[in-house]
Amino acid sequence: MANINLSEISSLIKEQIKAYKEQIYTENVGRVVEVGDGIAVVYGLDNAMYSELLIFPNGVYGMVQDLRKDSVGVILLGESSKVKEGDIVKCSGRVLEVPVGEEFIGRVVNALGQPIDGNGPIKISKTRPIEMKATGVMDRSSVNTPLQTGIKVLDALVPIGRGQRELIIGDRQTGKTAIAIDTILNQAGKDVICIYVAIGQKESTVSNIYETLKAYDAMKYSIIVSASASNPAPMLYLAPYSGVSMAEYFMYQGKDVLIVYDDLSKHAVAYREMSLLLHRPPGREAYPGDVFYLHSRLLERAAKLSKELGGGSITALPIIETQAGDISAYIPTNVISITDGQIFLQSDYFYKGIRPAINAGLSVSRVGGAAQTKAIKKVSGTLRLDLAAYRELEAFTQFGSDLDASTKARLDRGRRTQEILKQGLHKTLSMEEEAVILYCLTKGYLDTIVIEDLARFEEQLYLDMKVSEEGKRIAAYIKEHKVLPEDEQLDQYIKEFKKKF
Repeated sequence: MANINLSEISSLIKEQIKAYKEQIYTENVGRVVEVGDGIAVVYGLDNAMYSELLIFPNGVYGMVQDLRKDSVGVILLGESSKVKEGDIVKCSGRVLEVPVGEEFIGRVVNALGQPIDGNGPIKISKTRPIEMKATGVMDRSSVNTPLQTGIKVLDALVPIGRGQRELIIGDRQTGKTAIAIDTILNQAGKDVICIYVAIGQKESTVSNIYETLKAYDAMKYSIIVSASASNPAPMLYLAPYSGVSMAEYFMYQGKDVLIVYDDLSKHAVAYREMSLLLHRPPGREAYPGDVFYLHSRLLERAAKLSKELGGGSITALPIIETQAGDISAYIPTNVISITDGQIFLQSDYFYKGIRPAINAGLSVSRVGGAAQTKAIKKVSGTLRLDLAAYRELEAFTQFGSDLDASTKARLDRGRRTQEILKQGLHKTLSMEEEAVILYCLTKGYLDTIVIEDLARFEEQLYLDMKVSEEGKRIAAYIKEHKVLPEDEQLDQYIKEFKKKF
């Protein structure tokens, strides 16, 4: 038996006793007392924060949405079937965050930033809280750079600037999403990152949009955040906030971002469903009292930053669906009062084949000419008046046929204006093409062309601007200087082209 050195053992024990430090870990835990429909009520979490991430058993997470006297209301971010009464719940000590970064460009993700396109995992290096305080007034600069949509009637009458919030509103199936998608397609080569947030859409619809963006090579600068109709209400509620957090990451790097929320009507309905399940008192149309704050804190995060902060921007295009054209309903009026203008689409025009079906009288941009190039501003001056006068006269002339010459001339100009402002799906135009065709319209060069031939004239004019020497020179000048060339030069080119036509 080996000799045991007792003094050596005792000195080792004394050293370990000296080095011992008492460490006490405390965990904030509670217990599920009620669960169902994506909502859980947890008792015992006295120190929980609003929007804090909670850890449930079986890998389910939740977010604190309601702080009560003796319990908290939690929205579940997973399958509520895995959560049962009596489960132990732990606080994480951090608010809900979404992963962000360049790795998301070209991908389709859910409201939590998890990929759902089957193209493998996304390497996550950075995160941002989904709820962030909007940029303050002193950190912003005025909106002064156009975000070209490639749609003539919008760029001329309802211009959108980088950093603006422009509402797209109208009944179901009037082309709201088409305008948003065309605007995304038109950002090719313009150094704008596009984020499309699908809220409560059918999965087949989101798939079609993905295929369209892919076909036009637009996914290389786009992200799709999808919370489809089959997802629980909490995911529909979180989706737009996740999307704008991803957008803010790029904005603070000095980049320009376009974000589309399709649509906020379904977002409000999901919030109403959640709030009623959390036993919040219902208000007008059963929406909770803070439904205005729901959208205002989302849309206020769209901004154009000052030069000191890098000059990046987020341009928001929220979409709202109306019932029978009623823009005075609760949610539409809320969002109209938050945004910097609206594009109103009318069913009657859509069914008549006037597409995009924009009602120029009810559509407005509160940024206006500040978000237009000088070339477009010069040719769009009389368009709204011509269109409004035509619509008035059109209704009036249904009751009588004996018209004087000036009325006939205004009707004729109105018909041509309406015809030229029509545009096919996904057929976006460059700024120089829009400027030249609108110049032809306002200067009366189209007055001698039969209405049925206008579309052919327009098509051939764009082609001539790409192939003829003079056409290419004029297009390059407008593109570079953002102004029209001298009237004589442009007039001469159009007259020569009309002879060929």
